[in-house]
Amino acid sequence: MAAVVGIDDLRRPGGYAVQVLAVAAGYYAAARLGLMRELSVEGAVVTPIWPPTGVAVAALMILGLGCWPGITIGALFAVMSLTTPRIEVLGTLAGQTAAPVCAALLLRRARFHTDLGRLRDGVALVFLGALTAMLISATVGAGLLVLMDKLNADTFWPVWLAWWVGDAMGVLLVTPLLLLLHGARWPPRLGRWKEVTALAVVTFVVVPVAVYSSISVLYLVYPLIIWAALRFQLAGSVLCALLMSVLATVAATDRAGAFAGLSQIEIMAKLQAFNGAMALTALLLSALITEQRNTRSSVERACQELVEVLEHLTAGEAPRPRAQPDTEGADDRPGPAAAP
Repeated sequence: MAAVVGIDDLRRPGGYAVQVLAVAAGYYAAARLGLMRELSVEGAVVTPIWPPTGVAVAALMILGLGCWPGITIGALFAVMSLTTPRIEVLGTLAGQTAAPVCAALLLRRARFHTDLGRLRDGVALVFLGALTAMLISATVGAGLLVLMDKLNADTFWPVWLAWWVGDAMGVLLVTPLLLLLHGARWPPRLGRWKEVTALAVVTFVVVPVAVYSSISVLYLVYPLIIWAALRFQLAGSVLCALLMSVLATVAATDRAGAFAGLSQIEIMAKLQAFNGAMALTALLLSALITEQRNTRSSVERACQELVEVLEHLTAGEAPRPRAQPDTEGADDRPGPAAAP
């Protein structure tokens, strides 16, 4: 349905312009948030998490590929807020636009479902949307710095790695959250509000201790990720992972807690390893649990239908005909990513 809405809006007068401007505004706002925390790697300033990539990929999946100019416009304004644009900025804009578009195309090819209800959806988002597609922006961005003599050739790889991981983390943390909000039912059900409150309280107590403790106990956050994924699937695990990543990034940029006394390279390596492992655990575990629950529900429905048929046959009655769902291509149906 989201794909149909996106296509219809593009055909309305002014609808396409509104979508492009909305994407540009979202990209720019996310960029300003990302720039609030920076680290220096080999003389180049990088962001541990670059949220605009997550916004861009989510916009392309929800609205369709036609909204890509909004990514370019948002990236242009983000660059203008930092420095005076020059001709070489065109290369940076091309890389920042091409990476999310490539991610969307790869996810379409993999028949990605935006509800992330299958393990294959989580795997596709991690390995195609984040780790593979973001190679483009990192390579173009770091390569341009070398070509413009703003970066030494021997420091290319550390900067490239930091750039790549920052863009990938934006996809892993922000894209699932936006897809979740897009597909959420409002108002949300509060059937387990006591457990939600308990999880929130424990998270807000444990995470600062794990991040700011001088004895480095970052591993304490993983039971919370598992709890959130088991009980609340994607909604719980993504929100917990985002909170943990933000607090860890703040501590890293302040060189506090688990990141005190480390060099810039060591801080970046430790932070990105923590963020990456946490995001992968949250995303893949929640997708696996959701898929298993959906499979169990399908089996239970099939068993219930079989019991009803047997009851009718035992009573000597013909079983009632059931409407057959249109299952053609159901297993491989593309989600909203199929919007051209």
